[in-house]
Order: sequence, then structure tokens, then C-alpha cells
Amino acid sequence: MNAERDDVTRVVVTSDGPILVDGPVEVVTAEGTTVHSDRTVVAICTCKRSRIQPFCDTSHRKKVRPERSDDGDTSDDIEPRGEST
Repeated sequence: MNAERDDVTRVVVTSDGPILVDGPVEVVTAEGTTVHSDRTVVAICTCKRSRIQPFCDTSHRKKVRPERSDDGDTSDDIEPRGEST
């Protein structure tokens, strides 16, 4: 039974990040290009922000400034230093 488990490729889906795949891997992109990685664990981008597609470059970690609500509430906005309302 262990021999069967050694042949299985482990894929981990993370909640706020990439899909992690035990490597080495060959990834076929949407354009049909095959990309190879020899890494032990390969992170596949799911946020589409990575500059090294199809692999993750941790761009998903960058914080996004909250948007203003339709009622004009800016309570989540960041105020410059020394200014207050």
C-alpha cells in the first residue's frame, strides 16, 4: 500500500493563496505552453496577480486599500499624519 501512496501527487488548495503541488511538475498554461519546475513544492498562482505566471510570486499578499461605501462613509480610509476629523 505504501508503494501506491508514493505514486500519488499531493495537491494542497490554500484558502487565500496558491495551489501547492508536490514537484517536480509540468504545467500546461491556458495558451498551451508547457512550463517545467524541478522544485520540491510548486506554488501555482490562483489570484492572477503573479508576474511569473503560472507560478506564484506572493503578489496575493499585497494589501488592497478598502473602497469607499456608496453612503460616503470613509471611516476605513487612512488619514495622513497630523490631520484629524
